[in-house]
Amino acid sequence: MDKEKAYALLRQERWRVIDQSSLGPMFGGLQSFAMDDTLCTAVGADQSDPAARSWVHHQTVVLGIQDTKLPFLSEALGVLEEAGYQYIVRNSGGLAVVLDEGVLNLSLVFPDSEKGIDINRGYDAMWLLVQEMFKDFDAEMEAKEITESYCPGSYDLSIRDRKFAGISQRRIRNGVAVQIYLCVNGSGSERAELVRRFYETGLKGEQTKFTFPLIRPEVMASLSELLGVELTVQDVMLRFLQALKSFGGIYSSALQGEEYTMYETYYQRVVERNEKVLGE
Repeated sequence: MDKEKAYALLRQERWRVIDQSSLGPMFGGLQSFAMDDTLCTAVGADQSDPAARSWVHHQTVVLGIQDTKLPFLSEALGVLEEAGYQYIVRNSGGLAVVLDEGVLNLSLVFPDSEKGIDINRGYDAMWLLVQEMFKDFDAEMEAKEITESYCPGSYDLSIRDRKFAGISQRRIRNGVAVQIYLCVNGSGSERAELVRRFYETGLKGEQTKFTFPLIRPEVMASLSELLGVELTVQDVMLRFLQALKSFGGIYSSALQGEEYTMYETYYQRVVERNEKVLGE
């Protein structure tokens, strides 16, 4: 990791903070996709300071496009419905991820400068920020793939080989959004068990041209479980704001002016895309 380059991304004169972590169950996942696309566009066009957004979604499984290719998809979706979860398909890569009121999601939105932000640099910046957030704990956080987790990737964050977070990236119109889900509390293995059953039901042992993870629920845990302290989303939100403040000024904001129009356009787009992909 090139720490200096990652730190340079975090060191911004002013961070615009959009906190959507306490909007409740009516705030849906598709709204989040539209928010990040709007912020990417505004930041990329230099109409907004770099933005940091936080959000929580209740009982939602976010699927990747690849998940919709499961041979027994409708039965697999039934598993999620029976467990009380709604589901949506994300507009960036990756596989199924579980979100609930114990999972805090964060986005950092940067302008993609003329030279272009190297993909790893964005990931490293988020990893460094999370380490800064929990620096008072004596726990080594690693960034490496936890292959038997859900949505495995090279920037899975883990403590003692148990994953508590996954990082993804979305690039649109000269803006880069680096997104992370942090399992703050609750049972990481129970979330993983839901996704394991989703794939088991969706595949029924069939071979497919796509590779789906063979999930071992015990390789996933929440930060509360790993650190031995009962953390709340509000606790971690405070840590996030304090860490961000150590890199630059922060101010609270909602969407402004033209951003509302952009948001409506992007929201309509993700709704239509979901209907098309899920055949609804």
